[in-house]
Amino acid sequence: MTSTREPLGTPPTAARPGDGRLKPGWLSRRSSGQSQSQSGQGPSGGSRFSLPRLRGPSRFQVAALSAWALAGLALFTCYLHLSRTAAVDSDGASNVLQAWDMLHGNPLLRGWVLSDVSFYTTELPQYALIELIRGLSPDVVHIGGAITYTLLVLLAARLAKGGATGREAVARAAITVGIMLAPQLGDGVYVLLLGPDHVGTAVPVLLVWLLLDRAPRRWYVPVATGILLAWATIADSIVLVIAVAPLTAVCVIRIYQARIRDGRPLRSCWLELSLIAAALLAAAVAKAVLALIAARGGFAVQPIGHSFTAYDQMPRHILMTIQGLLLLFGANFFSQNLGLVSLLAVAHLVGLALAAAATWLAIRRLFAATELITQVLAMAIMITLAAYLTGTRVAGPHSAREFTAVLPFSAALAGRLLAGPLARARLLPALALVGIGVALSLGREVVLPPAAAQNQQLAGWLAAHRLDYGLSGYWQSASTTVDSGGRVQVVPIHGKVLGPGDWERNASWYDPRAHDATFVVLQPPGPGTPYPWDPPIQAALGQPVRTYYVGTDVVLVWTRNLLINVH
Repeated sequence: MTSTREPLGTPPTAARPGDGRLKPGWLSRRSSGQSQSQSGQGPSGGSRFSLPRLRGPSRFQVAALSAWALAGLALFTCYLHLSRTAAVDSDGASNVLQAWDMLHGNPLLRGWVLSDVSFYTTELPQYALIELIRGLSPDVVHIGGAITYTLLVLLAARLAKGGATGREAVARAAITVGIMLAPQLGDGVYVLLLGPDHVGTAVPVLLVWLLLDRAPRRWYVPVATGILLAWATIADSIVLVIAVAPLTAVCVIRIYQARIRDGRPLRSCWLELSLIAAALLAAAVAKAVLALIAARGGFAVQPIGHSFTAYDQMPRHILMTIQGLLLLFGANFFSQNLGLVSLLAVAHLVGLALAAAATWLAIRRLFAATELITQVLAMAIMITLAAYLTGTRVAGPHSAREFTAVLPFSAALAGRLLAGPLARARLLPALALVGIGVALSLGREVVLPPAAAQNQQLAGWLAAHRLDYGLSGYWQSASTTVDSGGRVQVVPIHGKVLGPGDWERNASWYDPRAHDATFVVLQPPGPGTPYPWDPPIQAALGQPVRTYYVGTDVVLVWTRNLLINVH
């Protein structure tokens, strides 16, 4: 018989007395139970059946939980300060407005057209809870980003720990935390701490990996896996790439190993077969839920075009992938002046090297009889990077968001696979010195002053001049609304045809019976350029009655409702 207490990652083997899977004292308790059954009495001479005694957590468990909680609080505080060094743009502000709408009686987001990612079951509920306390503010994005990244670091560290105890457990978690500890200022903070973005999607996926790693082989594991994957896929279809496809591929490999190579019966692979079914069913359920929401008048998600890049674009994609990896791991020292900043960035290269080494080691073990979670993490990293390299979504440093899951996955692998070998090679003290350098880089970053809100000057000026409803391009719209705390609403228009924005907008915003838009915010092509410089605006709206220059923006004011001309 197979042991029912085996973790998911362990290949089924015959349980033998004394093989380490039976708890101490098991034989004596079994003998005691048999003698009590034969005598017809329990331990006190009463009924032969007795309820097990429930024991509370031990002191060690309480101390461990307290340590995790304190670490989470410290990380959140640091990441909140770090997130505030970047200004919230209209991407994050649009999600703030969606959560605000859900909080005020529109749970299905009726009338909304979103981008290719809804965040409907992940960041939007998180934002709504923050708004209950914080109100409508750009700080909602900063708080949400800090919470998300803190969870990401802690979950990756817990996954790295696995079933290890003692010093090895500490070393595993420390290596993982050290790799992820200090996101790089600028683009690194924007991708990892501003959001919401694909980085938050890795949180429910890590919960799935923890379940597969620590749970015993039970029927409820595939059920819980399917529920978690469906929940995450509704929010972000990238789960199909970073979780559904890798899990399915690894389970196919394990079934082949068991059935063809080892000659075991197919029923011994019931768990792998169930996980494949759960993953595929989760993708179908997520698609059905999104279609049902749209059919009931709820939000619509923009479809994603799936295509392969041209062959001559591959060199550029490879270079952008390398740059993106350096960015995610805080090691992008290019364009940095020689000095402390570049030195600390080079220190992060050690973390990237550890993650790369662990990933390579896991890939080499992919077709060996090894634990499930190591195979899944290796496969997920390969598929995620391959999808980015061969796809058409490579568009500058910020497109590293498409493979942010590589950071926590590879960091967890590094802690899990390298802590033991590094300890045996007596390299942990040297690694601790590198960790001090990474911690110094984080300390240097969190003391920097927060950045001003992106459109705070414009929002304040519009509110002071009682211009409370108007039109603009996408990047001035939602961020100005949120920066004003809702006192001013600026909605996006498509300038070329003077119609509603392509995404992240609500159809009700353009109803002339409900709103009176009297101004347009534009950015002129150069300083001192007189109006008109935008032919569609001039042709559709005519000459404004007033023109104001507010910072780098130009505010054109009319005395009639401009929504009549927006189609």
